[in-house]
Amino acid sequence: MRKLTAPHQTLGNLDAEAAARIIVAATDVALVLDADGTIRDVAFGSSEIPLDGDAKWVGQSWSDIVTSDSRPKVEALLKDAAEDAAPRWRQLNHPASDGADVPILYSAVRTGRRGRVIALGRDLRAVSSLQQSLMDAQRSMEREYSRLRHAETRYRLLFQLASEAVLIINAATMKVVEANPTAMRLLNEGGRRTTAARTFPYGFDADGLRSVQTQLATLKATGRSEDVVVRSADGQARHVVSVSLFRHETEAFFLVRLLPLHGDPRAAVVTPAQSRLLQVVERLPEGLVVTDPNGKILTANMAFLDLAQLGSEEQARGELLSRWLGRPGVDLEVLLSNLRQHGSVRMFSTEVRGQFGSTSKVEISAVSVPEGDPPCLGFTVRNVSHFGEGRGTAELPRSIEHFTELIGRVPLKDLVRDTTDVIERLCIEAALELTNDNRASAAEMLGLSRQSLYVKLRRYGLSDEQETDESELADRSP
Repeated sequence: MRKLTAPHQTLGNLDAEAAARIIVAATDVALVLDADGTIRDVAFGSSEIPLDGDAKWVGQSWSDIVTSDSRPKVEALLKDAAEDAAPRWRQLNHPASDGADVPILYSAVRTGRRGRVIALGRDLRAVSSLQQSLMDAQRSMEREYSRLRHAETRYRLLFQLASEAVLIINAATMKVVEANPTAMRLLNEGGRRTTAARTFPYGFDADGLRSVQTQLATLKATGRSEDVVVRSADGQARHVVSVSLFRHETEAFFLVRLLPLHGDPRAAVVTPAQSRLLQVVERLPEGLVVTDPNGKILTANMAFLDLAQLGSEEQARGELLSRWLGRPGVDLEVLLSNLRQHGSVRMFSTEVRGQFGSTSKVEISAVSVPEGDPPCLGFTVRNVSHFGEGRGTAELPRSIEHFTELIGRVPLKDLVRDTTDVIERLCIEAALELTNDNRASAAEMLGLSRQSLYVKLRRYGLSDEQETDESELADRSP
């Protein structure tokens, strides 16, 4: 502590009023006490301190207005002041109206000839709040650290005891970061005791190494990859390699799972007949899409990719079929509902919207494969746009049964409009037949002007444009 060197010169004749103002301005609480600790005057530098009975403090002992654990500190402060010892700051707690104690940091100084003591106090609630927040944060960090430690222990235990071979590969260096005991037994070569720091892939034959390298490169470029079947280096065992990509902090890692194939080694091999069938399906002029039971695309052939204006199958995989199909949220739901009830759907009319805005009229047939592993749905998408511009006639109702089939697949306004067109065309054809193709008589029979009849003939393709134009000129000539 450092005192003023010349208080008489610098402070001058400082009177009691000035001293009182200085004390109130410099502190939050000020007490004027007798030598025995009885309060004679009280001042507060802030009105926000929630102290109980502060208006009745005058005349009470200082020890009576603090909590029981603070009373020894009061005696120590009074003793230091009586001995003119260097002032020491001590925290005292006052009971408050809201139940929480109010911490005040006090220092006591003896003044005057009558042994009066001035206790100067600073409000510690802000500091106490910060301390409490710090303690809460520390406890929260300890709980989180404990939770992470337990999670890591469980992860390590599962990793070590898993029957599947699992490796973690650094995607940048292709070095093995971690491998469980099953992976070590499966891939160790030449008596090596560890797989750590080895460059992956290894332990497979030449074709398997190329397949896994391609799989990893595809996953790194597109975020997706298909499982591959590989043989061990000695050709005795076969494994399914499944890879996923994840990030930790700023680095990317591959999680590689190796599943042994048991039983007939030819079970996972595609037969020549199956291979030919797959090639035919891929090259079909009609779109073929396989989805999960919720309509998410698993695979699609090139014909569908052309209709949807997609560059690769990766752009479609994982997306809902409704993104490109008909009315969003309507047509796919109708298809899925019918597949759940009946197992198959035939000749469902809708349209496919291309990625860049084109639309194509299509007919869809679909089938459910609930016994698949996993269950899936198959859709064939047949482009019928070339059957005619605008509304094709293939879906116009030709009978009550056909009309009933269209309900739920075609909006009511389209059904009414198309049925009206069919009736109108049949009436025009009947009138032309009755009048031996006499356009003027047919128009009169139908109650139409000749110009209106020519427009409808052109609309329904019953007369070419040149013939209609010549007829119109003949009608207008005198």
